Amino acid sequence: MTTASPERGMRTFAQVLVNTAVANVTTSYLWFALTFWVYLETRSVLATGIVGGAYMLLVAVFSILFGTIVDRHRKQHVMMLASLLTLAAFSIAGVLYLIFPEEALLDLGGPMFWIFAGIILFGAVVENLRNIALSTTVTLLVPVERHANANGLVGTVQGLAFIVTSVFSGLSIGLLGMGWTLVIAIVLTGLAAFHLLLLRIPEELPERDASASAVDLRGSIAAIRQAPGLFALIIFSTFNNLIGGVYLALMDPYGLELFAVELWGIVLGVASTGFIIGGLVVAKFGLGKNPIRTMLILVAVMGLLGATFTLREWWLLYAAGIWAYMALIPAVEASEQTVIQKIVPFARQGRVFGFAQALESAAAPITAFLIAPVAQFLIIPYMASEAGSATWGWLLGDGSARGIALVFLISGLIMVGLALGAFLTRSYRLLSDEYRGSATDAVMTIR
Repeated sequence: MTTASPERGMRTFAQVLVNTAVANVTTSYLWFALTFWVYLETRSVLATGIVGGAYMLLVAVFSILFGTIVDRHRKQHVMMLASLLTLAAFSIAGVLYLIFPEEALLDLGGPMFWIFAGIILFGAVVENLRNIALSTTVTLLVPVERHANANGLVGTVQGLAFIVTSVFSGLSIGLLGMGWTLVIAIVLTGLAAFHLLLLRIPEELPERDASASAVDLRGSIAAIRQAPGLFALIIFSTFNNLIGGVYLALMDPYGLELFAVELWGIVLGVASTGFIIGGLVVAKFGLGKNPIRTMLILVAVMGLLGATFTLREWWLLYAAGIWAYMALIPAVEASEQTVIQKIVPFARQGRVFGFAQALESAAAPITAFLIAPVAQFLIIPYMASEAGSATWGWLLGDGSARGIALVFLISGLIMVGLALGAFLTRSYRLLSDEYRGSATDAVMTIR
């Protein structure tokens, strides 16, 4: 099912992981900065929701294509392509910033805002091509018994990246402005691409399937159908992204109501140490005998956190809730990756990871696009009224962001119900048996 890990494979994997971390930091740094900049200049929840939702929607649209590209080419070449496309996009955005005044770039009714944001969006979306390739390098370079631990390291590095991104995006917009933020992003993206040229990832040229299309949806579905319950695993993973769409639209506006932009970035950075702790726990102890069960339990806990960390407009409650939520993310993501790496052949893992990312990412923009206008025009005004305060004040207290708190409460409780209900499904039992090796071995012979 998997390729043999080359000698010194873990060392090579570590270099690839660090390089990807630098690239992801830079992409997230500019993307977070754009979100902060847009909200602070426009005070529009709708704008941030649309921008954030568009990112996740495009990830969903292109992920199957990205997965096909990963399976058909050497992983290092795929990563270099992603780096160069991102560098080109950020450079074009920098030129537009020099040519047009900020007033034009921030005019939500004009074309330049959407062109400027869309180009940065493209650069950020392309970076996901590299992330799919990274997931397959675990199988390529790491012994199978260390897959869960390697996936935990991925979560740890993502946590470090999130800390740097959160802190420096807020500080960069608050102290330097959008122009210098673009310059920093362009330089760091170029350095990551140069470092990637110096790496050597041992891999044979993948075999080509002449019958497969450029976007091999058929091959992705075929691989998934061969594994009992694998499609259900992907559906289970979307539960996390459902509430993620709410956070995508509303977390930054809520935080920026409580903190200045510079301080909000620092709070996010400190809270995201939870990523590191969670990733290190997985790297040290793994995911238990049944990663699927682990994932569903943690998703239910995440929903409970989302329902409670804005019950009062207390900055400490919000920060602690974000920390705990982020501490669970590495285990949830590593659970899915570990199962796929075990039961799907290496030659098709890119397409399966791409399909999974497409489906899971689609959940977030759906909720983001839905929640942003509903919150902006209905829930927030309702909670600011006497009727809303009288109805919900006993539970949510008083404050300027009680409308957002009500959205978090309802979405979190829905998440808990979905995760617990998944335990009762036949797909959960089939997939658990397959992972433990008690089901048929047919999946091990996928070609």
